[in-house]
Amino acid sequence: MRLPYYELSSKALGNFRQVKDCLADSSLGLPLIELVYLRVSQINGCSFCLKMHAQSLRKAGETDDRIDSLAGWQVSDLYTPKERAALTWAEAVTHIESSYANDEFYEPLKEHFSDQEISDLTFSVSLMNALNRLAISMRQ
Repeated sequence: MRLPYYELSSKALGNFRQVKDCLADSSLGLPLIELVYLRVSQINGCSFCLKMHAQSLRKAGETDDRIDSLAGWQVSDLYTPKERAALTWAEAVTHIESSYANDEFYEPLKEHFSDQEISDLTFSVSLMNALNRLAISMRQ
């Protein structure tokens, strides 16, 4: 590890944890949020987060097939339309430099989520991107 950021910036990290706890209580439901966290962590290559979120999903009863197939969710029949909309948005926000979070990625959310849920989903994706960047850059 490069720096013990969790000790050096414990107050900032604590605030991130408060956001994470708030999101866990949202109407999105923790299983969907964890699925999104895992997909964002796959894209970013955060091994620490990959292990943590896969374990969390398994503990919550998620099947190995769905966890193992997540990187190829676009060609799998294991994910619901609601999950697909969330995963599409997660990828668009994570790849914002090329997607610009365009309407083609945003509009499908409206079929499955309330405005509050879309906002919470976007916070979830943004939070995981931030945590991935901390863990990767500090070599956790």
